[in-house]
Amino acid sequence: MDDKSLQKALAVSTAIREELGRIIIGQEPVVEELLTAFVAGGHVLFEGVPGLAKTLAVRCLAASLDLSYSRIQFTPDLMPVDITGVNIYDSGKMEFIFRRGPIFADIILADEINRAPAKTQSALLEAMQERQVTVDGKNHPLSQLFMVAATQNPIEYEGTYPLPEAQLDRFIMKILIHYPDAGEELRMLETMNGIGARAYDAHRLIKKRASAAQIRTLRLGVHEIETDQNILSYIIAIVQATRSFPSLSLGASPRAAVMILHAAKALALLRGSPYVRPDEVQSVVRPALRHRVLLTPEAQIEGLSADDCLETLLKQVPVPN
Repeated sequence: MDDKSLQKALAVSTAIREELGRIIIGQEPVVEELLTAFVAGGHVLFEGVPGLAKTLAVRCLAASLDLSYSRIQFTPDLMPVDITGVNIYDSGKMEFIFRRGPIFADIILADEINRAPAKTQSALLEAMQERQVTVDGKNHPLSQLFMVAATQNPIEYEGTYPLPEAQLDRFIMKILIHYPDAGEELRMLETMNGIGARAYDAHRLIKKRASAAQIRTLRLGVHEIETDQNILSYIIAIVQATRSFPSLSLGASPRAAVMILHAAKALALLRGSPYVRPDEVQSVVRPALRHRVLLTPEAQIEGLSADDCLETLLKQVPVPN
């Protein structure tokens, strides 16, 4: 990729981050990971307690790109047709007409995805992998910029259903959202106090900073980012190390290596780098792998997390020059 294209990509990335940063305060790493996943063409799973701006972040991203947005509230009684749509008979035309469901948008917020049973969750599998839905044997293509941003609460398990491993593997990243520090929280209060009644729909204050065409160009640009053989070997070494790490009972799959590569290239592009560096790989390893590995019972008893194991693992794998 030439310098001019890189500068354009960096300018778009900076503009979007700054625009989201006006409303999403104290969550800069979350914004970077969300934007990285979107430019990489992947889906994200948010995990965090209520009130940390998960929904707001997704709505602001859609607003900054002027893309269509749809929210699906997952509940135990949600049916697959409530997501994908249904064929309805039109007696006037004497034919069935497909009524599109909420999944036909650019950016989908699957709120509390783990509150719906597996049958309903599976309605997303084809959409997330194939970018299409099939209803009554007919395929319906989704948006070229289609992305699912799902949320789940890490502390409330009553009335929830574990996500199938096959579905977890469809998310390029699992993004953890934590409490902001006192200074950031004060800045957030000052911002909300300053915008007054508009705080209830703060996403409407977000200005468009990029077009759909620019995002498509960015996604194509991801594939032009150079990746040295040493970086490819570094990614493989990390993935293979998860399969023999003592505290992990299940390591990462080959698809995980591909997801790390895509995410690292997208992050390099957004940072204005023409090639992937070890820094980009290390930045995406935890969000790309934390939902793809399983801890041993002993590790869980010790109170270790997937991130703890991945942090230790990264220190053990030699970093290429």
